[in-house]
Amino acid sequence: MTEWQLALDSFWPLLWGGISGTIPLAVASFALGLVLALGVALMRLSRNRVLSGIARFYISVIRGTPLLVQLFVIFYGMPSIGITIDPWPSAIIAFSLNVGGYAAEVIRAAILSVPKGQWEAGYTIGMSPGTTLTRLILPQAARVSVPPLSNTFISLVKDTSLASLILVTEMFRVAQEIAAFSREFLLIYIEAALIYWLFCLVLSSGQNLLEKRLDRYVAH
Repeated sequence: MTEWQLALDSFWPLLWGGISGTIPLAVASFALGLVLALGVALMRLSRNRVLSGIARFYISVIRGTPLLVQLFVIFYGMPSIGITIDPWPSAIIAFSLNVGGYAAEVIRAAILSVPKGQWEAGYTIGMSPGTTLTRLILPQAARVSVPPLSNTFISLVKDTSLASLILVTEMFRVAQEIAAFSREFLLIYIEAALIYWLFCLVLSSGQNLLEKRLDRYVAH
């Protein structure tokens, strides 16, 4: 088999590994991470020093330790204390915790960027703090947070390749198997890199369209 034939034959298995493994893993982890990030951001903004302190500690740990180490602690480390988690859940937990730590600061900054007058406007028309937050503040903060959160998601798509180290079958794991069988490591890994790049280009285009759509609702 020539290198060209190998590249063609391996393209669809790699692409399918990305569609069936990489993207679902990234989407599930990002969705859970956003929910966690919102809670941590609100804790960080809380006047309660205990809640704020817990949020600060969590963010510091997540941002101060490598993602690979976090992944290994959950998959390889937890069994030593009697907690065994399968590869896919381990990857989702690790990636979600990581996204939560980084996205929490993005969401916190976005909430703080909303003028305080918006809070006062909500209170003036009889809204409770919770209602003001969900109906006035968060929708405005969402627009501000779209670019950095989109970048976080794109980075997560690439970071899912680390899940191959804990036996999760995603695109890079498929690439490793094909490369080991064919012994064409450079060719297969370059092909995998190009597919990752393709995914990121599509996601970047989606980010630009979303930003333009949100701009329609902003007075200039």
